Amino acid sequence: MATNALDIRPLSGALGAEILGVDLAHDISDETVAAIRAAWLEHLVVFFRDQKLEPAQLLNLARRFGEPVEYPFVKGLDGFPQITPVIKLEHEKINFGGLWHSDTAYLEKPPMATMLIARESPPRGGDTLFANMYLAYETLSDGLRRVLDGLIVVNSSAKADVTRTREDRIKDSGKTEAKKEFIAEHPVVRTHPETGRKALYANGGHALCFKDMTVEESAPLLNYLFQHATRPEFTCRFRWEPGSIAMWDNRCTQHNPVNDYHGHRRVMHRVTLAGDVPR
Repeated sequence: MATNALDIRPLSGALGAEILGVDLAHDISDETVAAIRAAWLEHLVVFFRDQKLEPAQLLNLARRFGEPVEYPFVKGLDGFPQITPVIKLEHEKINFGGLWHSDTAYLEKPPMATMLIARESPPRGGDTLFANMYLAYETLSDGLRRVLDGLIVVNSSAKADVTRTREDRIKDSGKTEAKKEFIAEHPVVRTHPETGRKALYANGGHALCFKDMTVEESAPLLNYLFQHATRPEFTCRFRWEPGSIAMWDNRCTQHNPVNDYHGHRRVMHRVTLAGDVPR
């Protein structure tokens, strides 16, 4: 199946597309998987509506695109350790992962992709924003791109902002290694292994400093990159409903779940797919 055989509807000029007319609960063909993957590589994040997948079906679907891996801090579902519950309860004020980031950049091999399905969504709010890191890199000046091409960024799982967003889940379902700090050094600009395009790969959730520089020395340029990377013209916004699925390319996007639904419950199930060492 070619991508033009799918009903693909772009969400914005920068990235994101809804794919309609596909029932992911059934055993979709290899041709359909290939067409979805091609659309995903083109649009960076793809969305599906009204999907009824039990945990086993969600994992089977994820395996058609990659190898599911466990999240290092929070226990997965009983019997399905690779499926991480992403929950904000009615009384909680801080949401899980509630800042611009790419998933687990503090690992030596960050995930290639993330697949998220909505189980319960608030009556309004709780959207997720996505940003295109190809555009973030390509719109920088030639001079700054030359500087960044030679820099390495140190990423930490213990950066204050991101640890705050997972405190409640660690309290009620944390793993024994939840207090461990993960640190990984990655290029500020990575080359996508499938498309060959360069993408900015430094995010405000995990990036501490440049290698061989102090946090204070690194802050001005890093803060500029964080703000630049999430300019409105680089983004799209997705509104969740129960049964909605998003699958994003963690190598060339950042995302930010909007925390605007206090007093309501939001329950998602997340699967991450194994990636490679950023180059």
